[in-house]
Amino acid sequence: MVKGWQSKQFVRYVLFGLCLIHQHSFAVPLKYNITGSYSWYPYFIGDQPQAPGMITELIPMILSLANIEGEILSLPPKRTNNALETGLLDFDVVSPSWFEKQAFGPQFVQSAPIMQITEYVVTLPENVKQYDSIDQIKGKAIGTVRGYLYHNDKEFIRVDFTSEQELIKALNKHRIDAIIVGNYPALYWSSKLGVPVGLAAIHSNGELVLRLRKEHAELLPAINQAITTLKANGKIDEIIKKYTQTLAS
Repeated sequence: MVKGWQSKQFVRYVLFGLCLIHQHSFAVPLKYNITGSYSWYPYFIGDQPQAPGMITELIPMILSLANIEGEILSLPPKRTNNALETGLLDFDVVSPSWFEKQAFGPQFVQSAPIMQITEYVVTLPENVKQYDSIDQIKGKAIGTVRGYLYHNDKEFIRVDFTSEQELIKALNKHRIDAIIVGNYPALYWSSKLGVPVGLAAIHSNGELVLRLRKEHAELLPAINQAITTLKANGKIDEIIKKYTQTLAS
């Protein structure tokens, strides 16, 4: 009789302890970095409280709806991938289309898609026909952002610059004939700097997701439900329109 009571008490203590551990794991903030090249318009803009960027606005919404605390660590893009590998960061925002074979590797899981993102080979308007096929970048020097991922960068010669802004400047100065940039950053910096550009071949076309370290995979259902909710209530479309409607015109 006593042994049975003690056994039940022991089970209760164990279950209570496991519950506390489970609750604690959800309370630990997930560390992330979204600064990109520090000027990844319109996804991250920086010190503009009213318009800090699409991703800057959306990630806190997703985490809040999923009841997950987040902590932003500011790291240069070159360090972000290493920080994810070592566990300094818990997730980032990327597109599978940026990776060779669209694979993140066994250390990571991915969320449901958040929004579409398209990269182009961008050049001066008079050179667009020279790059109307993605095969035309093979073996050539192509402008890229230092630390960024490009799924086929073994096929061309990377010429790294610090940001999308610097890439557009380099085009204008004829330091490079073609660059790889997302459509929205290219159009924004083209307008801002007064440098006409042409969008040539599509380099990658995919969707932004959270790339999450595998040990946090249990959080995916809550994260995915939050993304689904923000799509259903129109919030994601609203934020995309806020930042891109002037670029599309």
